[in-house]
Amino acid sequence: MRPTLSKAEIDAFLTANPDVERIELLFPDMNGVMRGKWYSPDAADKLAAGKVRLPMSTYALDIAGDDVDETGLALATGDPDGFAWPIPGTLARKGWSTIPAAQVLMTMTTPTGEPCVYDPRTRLAAVVDKLAAHGLTAVVATELEFYLYAPGEPGDGPTPPKGLEGSQVYDLSAVSSLEPCLSEIQHLCAEQSIAADVLIAEFGPGQFEINFHHTDDALAMADQSILFKRLVRGCARKHGLGATFMAKPYGGSHAGSGMHAHVSLLDAQGHNIFDGGGGSEEIAPKLRDAIGGILHTMRPLQAIFAPHANSYRRFQPGSYAPMFASWGLDHRGVSVRIPESSGPGARLEHRICGADVNPYLAIAGILGGILIGLEDAPDPGPRVDEGGRGPRLHHDWQSAVEEFEASAVSTRIFGEAYTTAYTEVRRSEIARIAAQISDVEYRTYLRKL
Repeated sequence: MRPTLSKAEIDAFLTANPDVERIELLFPDMNGVMRGKWYSPDAADKLAAGKVRLPMSTYALDIAGDDVDETGLALATGDPDGFAWPIPGTLARKGWSTIPAAQVLMTMTTPTGEPCVYDPRTRLAAVVDKLAAHGLTAVVATELEFYLYAPGEPGDGPTPPKGLEGSQVYDLSAVSSLEPCLSEIQHLCAEQSIAADVLIAEFGPGQFEINFHHTDDALAMADQSILFKRLVRGCARKHGLGATFMAKPYGGSHAGSGMHAHVSLLDAQGHNIFDGGGGSEEIAPKLRDAIGGILHTMRPLQAIFAPHANSYRRFQPGSYAPMFASWGLDHRGVSVRIPESSGPGARLEHRICGADVNPYLAIAGILGGILIGLEDAPDPGPRVDEGGRGPRLHHDWQSAVEEFEASAVSTRIFGEAYTTAYTEVRRSEIARIAAQISDVEYRTYLRKL
């Protein structure tokens, strides 16, 4: 089992923060929704001892929070508890709370002490361990886009904040207009050890992007990404706003929100194996293999990178969400962009994930695709500037889920048990949404047919 937060570290935090009235224990499920418990600081000694328990089926709830019987979890097996452990580096004050509070990310083991296979963090950890067996360490940085919007009634669509109705890309006045909220987001990132780097205004009205510093700890990068989502939503509420990481909250030409991931690999000597060592178009053999692996696995894993019905609204002609499994040098219209191919900064950028992804699963899928590339060396095909385009990505949710279920790639990266559970949770969500008749259908058909 990986290291967990020690009792001494928990005690030191509480000594430095004696006013904290509760600790929120966070368990991100496969949708990236935070489940968990409120815990009294007086009982914090139980955290480090692994005495906190929660049903393992918590990880496989559907988007509405319901059990999915078809996963074989919950009542089908008696709904057994797992044992929860706090993750080092994630215990911090919850700065947007109305009372003094703290939060900590948790991971889970089975009653016999093995990692819970349904915990998304363990799926990423398994891929990280496979890379380590090859003597490799992934260096990862994510970029997350999100929208701030004016509050409305539940069920209503978003409305842009006043004065931000049009395109605002790189517009500093758009950032300034929401400075109290955005500045506090940056401040709270520092307080929670979330290594946020650059904040910019993006294309959509009220849309912003945060870039994170590169780290050689892929698990920590996923931890920071998912904690950042919670921080932004909480801070927005404090400032009378809504925040969403929904992939396409506005229709029409307004931009969707994505999560891009920059990845390089270091060998045991700390050398970047993606470094071509030559000119700007010199591609190292290992980088070429990694690109081939990502492109080869992109369609089979699209149900991970685009997990929900709304996710597929991003994949439109003329948008920055690619429609083909393609690659190119410093080209923002492709699925895999190579910003730099030589020097220590040589890396690839994976560009198809929506901001609605679970960061653990998305990074696991990306690194798993790279590993398959290194092991199998599939041909990435020509770059876009050489006439390459690659296979068409899925444009609908159900076909993506069906390919994920049927592909050997899914079980190779995520394991059979997780692939089955993930597929059944997605099917439950598909059925839930398909059973609802939209206002558009009523307006279009009710009085004409």
